[in-house]
Amino acid sequence: MENSAFFLTILLWCLLLSITGYSIYIGFGPPSEQLRDPFEEHED
Repeated sequence: MENSAFFLTILLWCLLLSITGYSIYIGFGPPSEQLRDPFEEHED
């Protein structure tokens, strides 16, 4: 039982880190140039 709980914990940590890394890449990496800023579009 301890072995499967350890494996599940490691799997969840890897999933969390990969989602966080991908989000940072999308937000600040080369694909971020394609993102639009709705607040900048509606400035008066």
